[in-house]
Amino acid sequence: MTPTQRSLAEMRKRGYRCAVVERWNPHARIRQDLFGVVDLLAIGNGETIAVQTTSGSNVAARVKKIADSESAPDMRASGWRIIVHGWRKAANGRWTLREVDVS
Repeated sequence: MTPTQRSLAEMRKRGYRCAVVERWNPHARIRQDLFGVVDLLAIGNGETIAVQTTSGSNVAARVKKIADSESAPDMRASGWRIIVHGWRKAANGRWTLREVDVS
């Protein structure tokens, strides 16, 4: 299961309607995020949440990516929350989530 799939399941468990907004570009052979920083879009509970997902070791890099993004201020001004989900496998074999709110 990928970090995106884990975050999708987590956000749905929290009661959000979610969509994967990251797309594969076969011509450039890269994944392209919505606005350059969003993997999932979650709506519900009176809010819209942009989710960037990654492995546990790359959380800081994704936070910086969002901080450097030209679209992040527009998302914030539109009332969106922006969060980073970092997934890491714990010593007991279970996956743990580190969530950083960068709204």
